[in-house]
Amino acid sequence: MRDKIRKIFEESIKVTESFLDDTTVEKIYEVSKAIASAFNDGKKLILFGNGGSAADASHIAAEFVNRFKKERPGLPAIALTTDMAVITAVANDYDFSEIFAKQLKALSDEGDVVIAMSTSGNSANVLKAMDAAKKKRLITVAFTGARGEKFASKAHYAFIVPSDNTPRIQETHIVLGHALCQMVEEILFEAPRKKS
Repeated sequence: MRDKIRKIFEESIKVTESFLDDTTVEKIYEVSKAIASAFNDGKKLILFGNGGSAADASHIAAEFVNRFKKERPGLPAIALTTDMAVITAVANDYDFSEIFAKQLKALSDEGDVVIAMSTSGNSANVLKAMDAAKKKRLITVAFTGARGEKFASKAHYAFIVPSDNTPRIQETHIVLGHALCQMVEEILFEAPRKKS
């Protein structure tokens, strides 16, 4: 049993390490700049996903709205996974595949940034939302796993974790989300250094 516990952590570390290369680091920086620029322009960040990804969307939105590591003003981030009245109304009156797309159509503005999460890349509601985001001219970011290439192809920026193990993918996604929070804070709120 103890070996199994150790293996869980070793696998998580291995997947996260295999995800991180120079190209990914550069992409994280580019997405951080895009989010920071959107905030500077009065735009917002919108996040969504299903299951554990729904919880991750709420988690990351909270880090932006409240704070991450710096004391600073709140930043406009919305998780489309938190309003049960809206989700159940759309699912009941239309279809569960519409729960994110309908919200994007109602709540987003051109230039907003969307982070869509799907470990499989096959969630119909996430795929429909990405199509809606394209029509509204939103900046799209996909978090997915090794089988999510079709989903990733719909995004301006795609982060593909090289695994098909859902828990390991989600663990890497939350580290990625935290990295974006920290970088956006540093871009927006880092005190300029004095020239000597």
